[in-house]
Amino acid sequence: MQISTALLRAVPGAFILNSGIGKLGIDEESAGGLQQMAATGIPMVENMTPAQFGKFLSYGEIAVGAALLLPYVPTRVAGAALTTFASGLVTNYFSIDSMTEDDGIRPSQDGTPVAKDTWLAAIGISLMLIGGSKKKKKKTKK
Repeated sequence: MQISTALLRAVPGAFILNSGIGKLGIDEESAGGLQQMAATGIPMVENMTPAQFGKFLSYGEIAVGAALLLPYVPTRVAGAALTTFASGLVTNYFSIDSMTEDDGIRPSQDGTPVAKDTWLAAIGISLMLIGGSKKKKKKTKK
């Protein structure tokens, strides 16, 4: 694995893993608040109880963070996991009117902390595109 790929995996991986670990055993009230926000962009999470959602979110973050940090997980797979995770976050950003300016794109003051999730999506897509190719370049003899 190249150092550039390792950095693209390690930084968001550590951040997301830490976030997931921090949500282990989350209380129902906090889980319910996160669930309400998530339901704005992903309505199907309303079908879960707050306790189920809290576990789902925590375990999901741990899984994505671990996939990014474990070197034996293929880069394209780790990138796909990060892209999927970040897509849910970006969906919320665009679904909540107060997150963007009137143009619906640029972040408002409230949306600036959430807009950073677009960076996670970009990193995930990059990892999928640069993920190690099975074909080795042949060296030409001179």
